[in-house]
Amino acid sequence: MNITDDILYKVEHPARYTGGELNMVTKDLKDIDMRFCFCFPDVYEVGMSHIGGRILYHVLNERKDTYCERCFAPYDDMEKLMRENNIPLFSLETKEELRKFHFIGFTLQYEMSYTNILNMLNLSKLSIRSGERLESDPIIIMGGSCAYNPEPLYDIADLFVMGEGEEVINEILDIYKTFKGKKREFLYHLAVNVKGVYVPSLYEVEYNEDRTIDRFYPIREGVPEKIEKRFLKSLKNATFPDKPIVPYIDIVHNRVVMEIFRGCTQGCRFCQAGFVYRPLREKQKEEILEKARASIDNTGYDEVSLLSLSTCDYSNLKDLLKEMMGEYEDEKVSISIPSSRAQSLSVDLLSEIQKVRKSGLTFAPEAGSQRMRDVINKGVSENEILEASYNAFLKGWGTIKLYFMLGLPYETIDDAIAIADLCNAIRNQYYKVPKEKRAKGLKINASISIFVPKPFTPFQWSHQSAQRDILDKVKIIKSRLAKSINLSYHQTQTSFLEAVFARGDRKLCEVLIKAYENGAKFDGWTDFFKYDAWERAFAEKGIDPDFYIKDKDYGEVLPWDFINIGVLKRYLINENERAKKEILTNDCRENCTGCGINSELEGKCFDGSIYFKID
Repeated sequence: MNITDDILYKVEHPARYTGGELNMVTKDLKDIDMRFCFCFPDVYEVGMSHIGGRILYHVLNERKDTYCERCFAPYDDMEKLMRENNIPLFSLETKEELRKFHFIGFTLQYEMSYTNILNMLNLSKLSIRSGERLESDPIIIMGGSCAYNPEPLYDIADLFVMGEGEEVINEILDIYKTFKGKKREFLYHLAVNVKGVYVPSLYEVEYNEDRTIDRFYPIREGVPEKIEKRFLKSLKNATFPDKPIVPYIDIVHNRVVMEIFRGCTQGCRFCQAGFVYRPLREKQKEEILEKARASIDNTGYDEVSLLSLSTCDYSNLKDLLKEMMGEYEDEKVSISIPSSRAQSLSVDLLSEIQKVRKSGLTFAPEAGSQRMRDVINKGVSENEILEASYNAFLKGWGTIKLYFMLGLPYETIDDAIAIADLCNAIRNQYYKVPKEKRAKGLKINASISIFVPKPFTPFQWSHQSAQRDILDKVKIIKSRLAKSINLSYHQTQTSFLEAVFARGDRKLCEVLIKAYENGAKFDGWTDFFKYDAWERAFAEKGIDPDFYIKDKDYGEVLPWDFINIGVLKRYLINENERAKKEILTNDCRENCTGCGINSELEGKCFDGSIYFKID
């Protein structure tokens, strides 16, 4: 593919499309049997920050018979020039047209990126619908967190992977070598023989008169009724890149990113990741240090970010930080933690690691009132939040970011008002610190997201609050905040559509295609979002979106019920009932809470700080 300088001179950030970055993998195509293009349905700066993509790129390129390349959604200016000049979508490594690859893999991280997937297929000159693509066309494979409800994309993808891609992708490619050029046979063989693979064309759905699902079933012999999640039983010696690609332009997370564990034991009832990524698996301290050291040497980065769902819960964090700081402090390499629990212990640790470079501090109380934090099982008290805030101000922080949610199940107007009250109380902690010890100037940024009921959480049966109710609560909160506190909140219309597609069934696939035809793309971007395109799509397809955000009965068949993530449905129901009664469930490191995931692990999930007895 010949992308001329004349075209690149006309677009913003041409380095989005050139490739050739430091540590990019190059291979001789004569030695390659299979070509895989990893696609991220957003711009380069967002996609290059995705750790899952980095891991998959590394895993696939470790194979001598496979070349994994990358592609990102072209920004509007580039897309226009590509269409005007009849340039199909291409990979960064070789500039090859995507339609010439054997596999095109999309990661599903956000429901509002779905129209970008359709646009990328269209730019690749491929049919959007799987049934209309040729045997010789690439196999479209999808995975990621949103794949835990794949049904709104059922007619787009050829197959979905449930769980961690590096656990299953090599099996898929090994089998493909036998069935190369025989797509339908290949897909059937995968569905029958490979755990974790869902081929939607091999299943049918029947509906009741009230639009709920009556039956979901396979249509060919041997195809399983349930799809089992795949996951690595241990992260010990798990494949992880120590030569990550270094972009020419600034990206969202432009630093070395070290994954230190997967899963979470806190059990926040709104959090999908906390349930679908179970069980908790830690990496060994020595392995983290080794990979971090190699990554710094191979990239030249001066910052290492320790990544997990709750980094301060890593069992050996103090020793890990002590050794990293001792090794990197003289080299002026800083260490960062994306966000932390609002506890003084977290502040003490963060104070130590930010001696090289102090940044803003981020806490996520999630709810303003103690009652609401108990409902969602947040497990942090107001005293702990205020003590941590005071400690942070005492140690020199002047900027704090706070994350909250609105519209949570069983929330009252008093719970919403409590968000403002807590923000004001945190602000007051700053002024309790002696003037000579606190930072000059205080900046508190409070960010509110809108609750979206997600599959495989205790709140998956809960409704989403009406947009007008959310806006009324936001107005009240803003009116009660001190002037020095900045408040931002997520757009209600995008949160509404996110909820619709998070809990959607197959009927939404037609709405998705029609919305794309109506001009929808980059729906997560305020500048591009066209709500009217979606409204027309629902109307044209005769679908009421409000159906998908209503309360659900425990007995209702949900679109994702055919997937087994290892956590028992009765456990999720019990957690929702405990939420109604404002009863906390302990962190399961203290003692097993009976979620069911340990049935996959020959008994216990962990013993003390030694995770996975099978290690």
